[in-house]
Amino acid sequence: MEKRTLGKSGLEVSALGLGCMGLSYGYGPATEKQAAITLIRTAHERGVTFFDTAEAYGPYLNEELLGEALGPIRDKVVIATKFGFDFDEQGGQSGMNSRPDQIRKVADAALKRLKTDVIDLFYQHRVDPNVPIEDVAGTVKRLIDEGKVRHFGLSEAGPQTIRKAHAEQKVAALQSEYSLWWREPEAEILPLLEELGIGFVPFSPLGKGFLTGAINADTTFEAKDFRNVVPRFAPEARKANQALVDLLGQIAARKEITPAKVALAWLLAQKPWIVPIPGTTKLHRLEENIGAAAVRLSASDLGEIDSALAEVTIEGDRYPAHLQARVGR
Repeated sequence: MEKRTLGKSGLEVSALGLGCMGLSYGYGPATEKQAAITLIRTAHERGVTFFDTAEAYGPYLNEELLGEALGPIRDKVVIATKFGFDFDEQGGQSGMNSRPDQIRKVADAALKRLKTDVIDLFYQHRVDPNVPIEDVAGTVKRLIDEGKVRHFGLSEAGPQTIRKAHAEQKVAALQSEYSLWWREPEAEILPLLEELGIGFVPFSPLGKGFLTGAINADTTFEAKDFRNVVPRFAPEARKANQALVDLLGQIAARKEITPAKVALAWLLAQKPWIVPIPGTTKLHRLEENIGAAAVRLSASDLGEIDSALAEVTIEGDRYPAHLQARVGR
């Protein structure tokens, strides 16, 4: 797989990374450990060098999983993890916490769980309104100086926060949702990242599975599946949004590839410093996603997709209100 550099950071990664959250959290029961380790190692064998996790995924279980899976090949991969939450005794998020002392505690704990001596990319998971972003960036800067962290990242941050953070400690990457059914970053975020030389790591590049064509209005999700509370996944919204999947299917059929490959190839074609991190628990989906890195969409292909998308109205918010409130600060 070809490599990409995240902005001007010098951090080189595979063109597609692997979002590991779903192996432990968010989409129903955790994947059996050995199966999850096999999937992670298979991803590396197929050329993936960029693996994304967070203390919140489990919590802690996903970092421990990556520590075990990537231990034998640690010097050949880039690991990104995140800080920014407190957790209750049941493991649920009990509020945001990006205080400097907490960031340091999370870094030390993550290093142990990941079985490594350095975190390649350390993201603030969500902007904490109670802690100045300059204090957050300054704390990570000191962790970089100490050799515990290599690069600083932000997740779902707004333009003003990105500018302030970058002035204190250069931001290597912003991680936010971006896909054919969530294009809001194109308005302000992508131009800002280009200006500042910051890489972009889209999560949910396949619309939490919807863009693969495997989900329709009749699909039911596991009880603990996050999509049960997402307005965009309400049955009536899925029915309305099927028009986008149908469109993708038509384009994919003409190119003799799958809708997922079209969706990922479209993202890769937007900017050379964009690195999507699709996640999956299934080996055949992993192979499909990795195959998208070899797909080249022409200017006419991209124009056709944009023209067709302009005729499609996406229904439903991407987060319930209480989670949307954390975004874009």
